[in-house]
Amino acid sequence: MPIRREHRFFYPIDWPQLSAVIRFRRAGGRCEVCARPHGQRVFHLGDGRWWDAEAASWRDGRGRIVCVAVGADDVLGQVRTTRVVLAAAHRDHDTSNNAERNLAAFCQRCHLLHDRPEHRRRRWLTLFRRKALGDLFRGPYSGP
Repeated sequence: MPIRREHRFFYPIDWPQLSAVIRFRRAGGRCEVCARPHGQRVFHLGDGRWWDAEAASWRDGRGRIVCVAVGADDVLGQVRTTRVVLAAAHRDHDTSNNAERNLAAFCQRCHLLHDRPEHRRRRWLTLFRRKALGDLFRGPYSGP
């Protein structure tokens, strides 16, 4: 994922090289959670299951091989494609902690799932600040 301009100073100057080492040398060009390959277009069902062409089988959101019963649900009606892009992520969400054990190679889906609690926390803070500013400048909050 690209780094926003206002957040660039949180990352070290050699971040592109550090990110490449984590994504391609350590992780081997695959997501460390679900094993999706970087740069490939994969078929997926939207619930984490995806088709691994190398293994010729379906994998779940954790990278384990699963059996998809054709008659149980309409698999072909649900299939979508997506292009996988790996990103280096901080496990503890602290951009100043660039230790190798704190960095992970995640695909888009796994990165969003990993960041969900942090995004929820930041969303609450943003809404709380907006409400406080409204109370400060326009009187008590009256709702939408």
